[in-house]
Amino acid sequence: MTNLEVWMPSQEVEALVVGGGQAGLAMSEHLSGHGVPHLVVERNRIAERWRSERWDSLVANGPAWHDRFPGLEFAGLEPDDFPTKDRVAEYFEAYAEKIAAPIRTGVEVTSVRKNEGRPGFQVETSDGIVETRYVIAATGPFQRPVMPPIVPEGAGIRQLHSSGYRNPGQLPEGAVLVVGAGSSGVQIAEELHRSGRRVYLSVGPHERPPRRYRGRDFCWWLGVLGKWDADTPPQGAEHVTIAVSGARGGHTVDFRALAGMGIELVGLTSSYDDGVLRFAPDLAANLARGDAGYLATLDEADAYVVRNGLDLPEEPEARVLGPDPDRVTDPILELDLAAAGVRSIVWATGFATDYGWLRVDAFDENGRPDHRRGVSAEPGVYFLGLPWQARRGSSFIWGVWHDARLVADHIATHRAYLRYR
Repeated sequence: MTNLEVWMPSQEVEALVVGGGQAGLAMSEHLSGHGVPHLVVERNRIAERWRSERWDSLVANGPAWHDRFPGLEFAGLEPDDFPTKDRVAEYFEAYAEKIAAPIRTGVEVTSVRKNEGRPGFQVETSDGIVETRYVIAATGPFQRPVMPPIVPEGAGIRQLHSSGYRNPGQLPEGAVLVVGAGSSGVQIAEELHRSGRRVYLSVGPHERPPRRYRGRDFCWWLGVLGKWDADTPPQGAEHVTIAVSGARGGHTVDFRALAGMGIELVGLTSSYDDGVLRFAPDLAANLARGDAGYLATLDEADAYVVRNGLDLPEEPEARVLGPDPDRVTDPILELDLAAAGVRSIVWATGFATDYGWLRVDAFDENGRPDHRRGVSAEPGVYFLGLPWQARRGSSFIWGVWHDARLVADHIATHRAYLRYR
């Protein structure tokens, strides 16, 4: 418990922040800056998902100089280092202490309902009732693991989501299928291969940015090119995964190189029947689209260098893609799992939100948060940490800090109107 004297079975607080991860702490800092009395509740520990829902070897996908809040650097790390998951969790603990966040851990919110005939909300928690005027849902986008119901549970295959994967020794002996071409899928597949496993990697649509180009990290390039501040995703790219890695000091994800290592690439996983898994014939197209985006980023970076007269070293070798893997021209469309020795599947297929506890009119017809830059359709309810909440960078560590300021400003403005007499 941080900066909170006594927890009462029932109490009033002006603003309640639900979630004690990066979004909740950013929100707390900006609410404190506006003098808004508030409480942060977290059902587990601060930054719990970094602790217990990530694999052992995970590091942040952005360098230490970039993936942090403005008010605190990572102690003991060089700017271009990639913090381990444990260092990230420790960072947020330290930040909570630095800003004296009024946070209560071990408290789960079970329901939020609008008061009848009076302003505010009644919040039921595992530790009592809270009455509040403002509710900020800062639980982020990674709430419920998504595992497509393709392979039935009784198929004799060990199946787990990437959030449940820890290390190669956790899986039964034999080959592994990893489904997902984003950061998690690529890094897990490579780790399994390096451990001596035979690995199949199912590659769907993805973005594949350069890790570094002309001496600068891709986070820097997205910043100077204005990509982080884009307020709407390209059409059809709202949920496209990004293949980028900070592992082993950071490197550009190259599916051709993965194939050259011995990882078997297949297309999008589509169906299963009687022990046979089928894949879409889209591997070549998915790789080509990823390459096109990669090369387009290099083009924009080169143009920026010329336009601004920068002295950055040229890197023509970055444009050399290498030969296509054999599986591009001769794709695997069916895989008999038993014959291939595949005994486990890791589904790196993302997450869905879960706002079953938020029983207010703040969602659209598809059950998604109905909001504008975090300000929901239900007055007094706010969201924080959503992808593309205000900009492309909204769900990243630094981005959520800036979005929290927008939400806190809105709350402070509303409070000023309420004080008028």
